[in-house]
Amino acid sequence: MLTKFRGNPILSPNDENEWESLVTCNPGVYFDKGVFYMLYRAAGDDAEHVIRLGLATSTDGFRFKRASDKPVFEPGTDNFDSGCVEDPRIVKFDDDYYVTYAYRPFPPGQYWRFGHDEVRLPACGPNAPAAVARNLGNSALAVTTDFRSFRRLGRITSPVLDDRDVILFPEKIGGRYVMLHRPKEYVGEPYGVKYPSIWLKFSGDLLNWEKKESHLLLTGREGTWEEKIGGSTPPLRTDRGWLLIYHGVEHGGRGFYRVGALLLDLENPLRIIARSPGFILEPEHDYELEGYYRGCVFPTGNVIVDDTLFVYYGGADKYVGVATCNLRELLDSFVKV
Repeated sequence: MLTKFRGNPILSPNDENEWESLVTCNPGVYFDKGVFYMLYRAAGDDAEHVIRLGLATSTDGFRFKRASDKPVFEPGTDNFDSGCVEDPRIVKFDDDYYVTYAYRPFPPGQYWRFGHDEVRLPACGPNAPAAVARNLGNSALAVTTDFRSFRRLGRITSPVLDDRDVILFPEKIGGRYVMLHRPKEYVGEPYGVKYPSIWLKFSGDLLNWEKKESHLLLTGREGTWEEKIGGSTPPLRTDRGWLLIYHGVEHGGRGFYRVGALLLDLENPLRIIARSPGFILEPEHDYELEGYYRGCVFPTGNVIVDDTLFVYYGGADKYVGVATCNLRELLDSFVKV
């Protein structure tokens, strides 16, 4: 249903800037007052694989121009996120843009050279916290008014979980903020799921999530393209419900990342109204098949302009692509649950 832009990839690694010479992918995008703002994940060809965020802008949603030859958001200095900052998702409250992002305390290393889900581990003693000893992927919140200067607000997930794909709903529901997350450790009999799944939390404060109950929203389906799943982009309000784009990974076959969609009740986002009958985006082209994860489309940004849905995604952990569709046609294709 989504149609890929013929000019993809719309952003590629840039040899002129060392910090983005190897990777530009997984962009958060926000459309405001006629401008598309893109925060994109970037890395150079260093052994540590330090990951930063760059900024690009566009007026048509397809042709983006880099807004700076330097990163706009970098790992902190001797901080909880001093290893990498990556995979931004953007929402807006009042006049501020809130960005959830994944981080590690140490750079992950060139992970595509390691085993599946392996990263570089630091040398540390037996008393080191799990987040440090395991170099866990976690999630934090930052705020900005201009996408060039940011204030770190802090960690918003548990320090002992690998918890990424953390995404805020763009408005309160029933007087509370709502957050999607995907803790890898929430599997097995106590949780009722076999593979990492999409969970949802409610809170009265944007930083107060850790002790809030997690509610299961969606789990994968055995033997399909979506055995392991996670949230992809911030939910978008439509007159039919919240549109949520998510990714799925097959455990058999080629291990491709593909993309599906859900429609959630506007008043109760734990209630799934409808879903796409199958995946709506999959790896097909060289920029999605040849990179640092071969066979990956990974959306992290979406916007609706007039009746067009724009979905921005990382291709093969190396490039940025965009795909579009008519919003009504997409929603009409959904199957009621």
